[in-house]
Amino acid sequence: MFIADYSAKNIYDEMFSSEGFPRKSYDFVKTKMESLGGIELVKRSTSAERALMSLGITFTLYGDGGEQERIMPFDVIPRIVPSEEWVSMEKGLKQRIQALNLFLRDIYGEGKILKDKIIPRDLIESSSGYLKQCIGLKPPKDIWIHITGTDLVRDGAGAFHVLEDNLRCPSGVSYVLENREVMKRTFPELFEKLNIRQVYDYPYHLRSMLENLTDVVDPVIAVWTPGVFNSAYYEHSFLAQKMGVYLVEGSDLIVENHKVYMKTTKGLRKVDVIYRRIDDTFMDQSSFRPDSLLGVKGIFEAFKRGNVALANAPGTGVADDKVIYSYVPKIIKYYLGEEPIIPNVPTYLCSEESDLKFVLENIHNLVVKAANGAGGYGMIIGPKATKQEQEDFKELIKADPRNYIAQPVLNLSTVPTLIADKIESRHVDLRPFILYGKDIYVMPGGLTRVALRKGSLVVNSSQGGGSKDTWVLG
Repeated sequence: MFIADYSAKNIYDEMFSSEGFPRKSYDFVKTKMESLGGIELVKRSTSAERALMSLGITFTLYGDGGEQERIMPFDVIPRIVPSEEWVSMEKGLKQRIQALNLFLRDIYGEGKILKDKIIPRDLIESSSGYLKQCIGLKPPKDIWIHITGTDLVRDGAGAFHVLEDNLRCPSGVSYVLENREVMKRTFPELFEKLNIRQVYDYPYHLRSMLENLTDVVDPVIAVWTPGVFNSAYYEHSFLAQKMGVYLVEGSDLIVENHKVYMKTTKGLRKVDVIYRRIDDTFMDQSSFRPDSLLGVKGIFEAFKRGNVALANAPGTGVADDKVIYSYVPKIIKYYLGEEPIIPNVPTYLCSEESDLKFVLENIHNLVVKAANGAGGYGMIIGPKATKQEQEDFKELIKADPRNYIAQPVLNLSTVPTLIADKIESRHVDLRPFILYGKDIYVMPGGLTRVALRKGSLVVNSSQGGGSKDTWVLG
C-alpha cells in the first residue's frame, strides 16, 4: 500500500529517502502498517477520528460563512524525529528562547541593542507588538516568555529552519496530548515495540512553571480565556482541567487595592498567577484598549506592582513581529555570543529599499507575509497566485512596506498521509512547545501540522490543515 503510488522524488520526505528506501527510524512503522493492509489501516483511522470527535477537540473557523466549529482533522501515520536530530533541535530552541528573553528585557529596559544599532530603533517602536506601557517593567523572575511555540520547517536538503516564533498565546498543545492518547489506543503494538518519548507530563511542567512565578506557597492559579467563542477555547478548558486550576473569563475577575481576585460562591479569592490566553491590548481597559469587552480594569497595574504574575508577560508580541524575526540571528549573537543552532529562513524586509525592489519584481517566486499576520491570513504564495492577486498584493506592500516581509518558497518536507483509502505525500511543519521557568523544558516532539490539500504549503487548521502525532525516539 505504501510503495505502489508513493513518490518522494525531488523533495525531502520524512519516511522515505529520494531512492525510495525507508529511513531507519521508520523501518518498523512502515513494516507494521503494510502488514495491516489498506482496509485495516482505514478502519483504524476511522476509529481514531471517532475517538477525537467524542473528546470534542474542536476549533472555530472564521470566514465569510460566519463562525464554524470544526473537528481538527487527524492523520494516523506518525511523523518521526530521530533522537540524534532532536538533541540538536532541543539545544537550538533553548538557545533561541534565552536570547529572545534577554532581548525583551533589554528593549524594555536599558535598550543596549538599540543604542549599539544592532536593530533600528524605528523598527521596534513601529511594531504593533511593542507596548510603551511596558518600559521599565520587571516581570517575576525576570522572565518575559514563559510559553513558546516555535514553528520549524525542513528545506529541500532536510535541514530544519525556524519559520516563525509564537510568543504571545501559542496554541495547539492540546492536540498534541489528545493525538498521542488516541494513537496509543489505535496502534498499541507500535508503542510496545518503540521507545517513544512521552508528552503526557506537559501539564505538570506547565503548572510547575506557573508556580515558579510566585513565592506564594500553594498559589491560586487560573487560565484566563476570552470565552467560549474563542477559536482555542477547547484548549483553554483542557489545560485548566489537566493542571487542576481555575478557568476564568474577565467577568470572573476584579481588582481591588491593586490585587486580583476571583469571584466565587464563597466570596472573593485572591489569584496569584494567571496563564492568559487573551491578547495584550484587550486585557485592561484602563491601560490599553478602553473599548475591550474582555479585560479587567487595573490588572496591568497589579502586575506591575508584583501582586499577580502573568504568563506570558505583556509586551512579548514585539518579538513575534516577522520583521524582528529576521534579526533573531543577530540577537542570538549579541546576547549569547553564539551562532544560531537552528537558522532562520532567508528573509527580505520590504522596509529596506533594495529588498522592496527585489520583492516587487519577484513576487511571483516568493512568499510574502504581513509582519503580524497569523493563521495563514495576510500572505500570498506567489507561484500559486494569479497575476491579478500578485498585482493587488504589490499595492498593499507599497502602501505599507514596514508591514511586509518576503521569503523564498520552501518545498516543505512531506510525510505519507492517508487520504481517503490511499497513501499520498503531504507537506508538514512542526511546532515544539517550550516552557521557560526555573529550567527550560522542551516538549519532545510537538504539533506536526499537515497540509491536507494536495500540493498546498499552508498547514494552518484555518486553511484546511490537519495534524499528526509526532514521535521522538528515545
